[in-house]
Amino acid sequence: MNWTNLFEAQGAQQTIERINTLSPETERIWGKMNVAQMLAHLNVTYELVYDNKHPKPGGFEKFMIKLFAKKVVVGPKPYKRNTRTAPMFLITGERDFEAEKKRLIAYIEKTRELGADHFDGKESHAFGNLSKTEWNTLFSKHLDHHLKQFGV
Repeated sequence: MNWTNLFEAQGAQQTIERINTLSPETERIWGKMNVAQMLAHLNVTYELVYDNKHPKPGGFEKFMIKLFAKKVVVGPKPYKRNTRTAPMFLITGERDFEAEKKRLIAYIEKTRELGADHFDGKESHAFGNLSKTEWNTLFSKHLDHHLKQFGV
């Protein structure tokens, strides 16, 4: 599957336009999160890249994540509905829709501005060094999965 290239202006803008169609009242098609929680969940992906607020997995845990999760996360196949997520991605409690939306759009824009070459070979939080294609898949596939979850 070819995922939207978020390193290019057109791909980033298309994704932001999808996000901008969401409202606090947008209902999910599947899953448990409400729309504000989903945006906060998506922000965790970028927090792992830009903010040092989540502990890195070590040794055996990192090995197991790379062995079992890396292919699912950076591989070409779309995510299945209702797949389990890592604990740091579990969002409980209410979130501020507008704040989470604004933060997510800012992360997408920052990623586009830094560009593919910035990410090529960059180490990820749990998967080791990733190519620019793997980074784009990681970002784009996750965004697409959850935007479809809310019908956009």
